[in-house]
Amino acid sequence: MTRIRVRRKGQITLPIELRLKYKLEAGTLIEVQEHPDGVLLQPVSPLEPGSIVGTEQYQKIINELEETRRKWR
Repeated sequence: MTRIRVRRKGQITLPIELRLKYKLEAGTLIEVQEHPDGVLLQPVSPLEPGSIVGTEQYQKIINELEETRRKWR
């Protein structure tokens, strides 16, 4: 188990071993999920064709694109 300290502004630094293992580079988006046992930090995968088809996230993106298209008409 690795321990890290939360800084004054709520910032944390992930150990280099974890950053290398999970390929976390500067600018990587991390999703924070609250669970009964604690907090889960999970990298947000870049969108790849077909990677989120059928999911709520996919539908949200489609809706936003359609709304933008309607505004440009």
